[in-house]
Amino acid sequence: MSRVTDRITDGLYAAGWAVVRRGPERLMALVFHGVADVVWRRRGPAIAQLETNLRRIVGDDEAVLRATSRAGMRSYARYWLDLFRLPVWSRDRVLANTSFTGTEHFRALHADGRAAVLVLPHMANWDAAGAWLVASGYPFTTVAERLKPESLFDRFVSFRESLGMEVLALSGGERSPYEVLRTRLKSGGVICLVSDRDLSATGIPVQFFGETARMPAGPGMLAIATGAALIPVTLWYDGDGLTGHFHDEIPVPLDGDRRAKVTAMTQQMADVFAAGIAEHPSDWHMLQKFWVADLPEDRRAAVEGTPPVTSGAR
Repeated sequence: MSRVTDRITDGLYAAGWAVVRRGPERLMALVFHGVADVVWRRRGPAIAQLETNLRRIVGDDEAVLRATSRAGMRSYARYWLDLFRLPVWSRDRVLANTSFTGTEHFRALHADGRAAVLVLPHMANWDAAGAWLVASGYPFTTVAERLKPESLFDRFVSFRESLGMEVLALSGGERSPYEVLRTRLKSGGVICLVSDRDLSATGIPVQFFGETARMPAGPGMLAIATGAALIPVTLWYDGDGLTGHFHDEIPVPLDGDRRAKVTAMTQQMADVFAAGIAEHPSDWHMLQKFWVADLPEDRRAAVEGTPPVTSGAR
């Protein structure tokens, strides 16, 4: 049965890239908008988890919560619509559809040959933001979670590479992604990491909207190890376009050991993410369990310990 499910899943994504990108844009937008509303009205587990997450941000007013979650599903559907259509967008379309503020520091440090670690939460469309970065003359390296089936993972890698990104698998590669990323940064490169959710369960505990969550240690470790600038970026939809902001660089603390420095930088990253999400909660696409308190008991126990920060950061 799992093989049949894998083939169906892969086939659906293949159809998305083959059919959606060729369909009339307005019609496709109406279809995805309608699907989002149907999913929202069915009140399935994903919607329940989305609202559990959003409650921490918008509060307990049920009308506000429902309106935000409905807008959130429409935003999430728009992410998928744009994802499927990105391969046929021209460079001019990508640049015209996307705008960023606060890029001055990033552009200046890149011109000086300094590396950068750009970190983003799961907001709006991070793939479209990556396409804008490449179209603006800044090729970069990123890391992708290895999906199942393998054919689906390969499709996503091919799609992102077609946009000009270098994509590393989070697991199963010949070299650890951390070592490859470090090499790219040592050469003055740019890396982009979606960094609000810890996929390894070995991340750093942070306070996020008043509760404990865990975020990956990698961005802070890489910045410390290479001297790269750690720059958070937040995204949101604005009318028909994608908008974002490059925030100030998070500096490496002068005092403390490696763990203390990484912890402080990760908390600052979390604070920037929280501010951006609070302004645009419906564009934060977090339909999974996120806070430690929401995890199953066995997993919660596994992550409540604090592992050492060691992965090659020297």
